[in-house]
Amino acid sequence: MSNRALLEVIALDAEDAIAAQAGGADRLELVADMAADGLTPPRETFAAIRAAVDIPLRVMLRKADGFSAGSAADLELLVAEARALHAEGAEEFVLGFLNPDGSPDLTAVEALVAELAGCRWTFHRAIDRAADRDQLRKALADVPGLDTYLTAGAAAGVDAGLPVLLAEAARSGEPGYGASILVGGGLTLAHLPELRGAGIDAFHIGSAARPSGWDHPVSAAAVADWRAALA
Repeated sequence: MSNRALLEVIALDAEDAIAAQAGGADRLELVADMAADGLTPPRETFAAIRAAVDIPLRVMLRKADGFSAGSAADLELLVAEARALHAEGAEEFVLGFLNPDGSPDLTAVEALVAELAGCRWTFHRAIDRAADRDQLRKALADVPGLDTYLTAGAAAGVDAGLPVLLAEAARSGEPGYGASILVGGGLTLAHLPELRGAGIDAFHIGSAARPSGWDHPVSAAAVADWRAALA
């Protein structure tokens, strides 16, 4: 049985997607506007990427910078976008919202999940801003489709969050800890041995796949370096 880890790469367009797949990415996270840390991409962008590659795609559902779902009207707009993306063929998603007190916004999460019945999804790095990570995980434990947490362990990134990631990996299978840990946010190749040693087997890169910066496309060679390190 292979112990090959999953490598997810952020893609903004079809050019990114093709390079990421060529470099060995197992899955893509599709976003727009990285200046706002990643928002929902246009349906046309999803369609172009879906036509260009044949690896799984997880599509971001997020309308504004930060971790609030906004007003009821904002949420309705996001639900409509989710519906349109699902109709276009999107089957996997990325979402996550917090209330002002740092608790999970179950109203927003459940509204979207109800629209995407049967779809698998990632709760993204909003967990790293939560008031209580354990409470958030337990509150979300029974929400359908949740199979992954994208987390650095801390808002500041993996360097700061490494102890939390290792502790949460050790709780795998406990109530609230059944979903996979997908490590991302300041992740470097130097972090991999300790994370792999803890049994973590899913990793997410954005800027690491773009040595020339976000104004340039994904580098297939950079992705291949990560794929080799995770083989």
